[in-house]
Amino acid sequence: MSTKDPALFYQCHVFCCTNVRPPNHERGSCARKGAVELRDKMKAMAKDMGLKGVRINSAGCLDRCELGPTMVIYPEGVWYRFENEADVREILTTHVKGGGRVARLMMQPEDGPKKGG
Repeated sequence: MSTKDPALFYQCHVFCCTNVRPPNHERGSCARKGAVELRDKMKAMAKDMGLKGVRINSAGCLDRCELGPTMVIYPEGVWYRFENEADVREILTTHVKGGGRVARLMMQPEDGPKKGG
């Protein structure tokens, strides 16, 4: 018997790390680098752009805060670092709306802490 996956509930699901670590923590934290405010801006921009089937969510630690703020976009599983509203707008326009990639902001699997570390 074969079970088919259900249709996607969201066509695009963005998880923005909003993890908070103590001040001066060696790994830093996305929240202390403006992630909460940028996530809020991203939500507003997505709405203003009329993007349908898109969900922008907060995430706990995505384990790459030293590179942050960070986000991961599904269903593709593409990771980005972002620092300002221009980065957020470029990601929304190029990746979420257009289906492309923002190479200058993409993170690679080897970026950040070693897996399992």
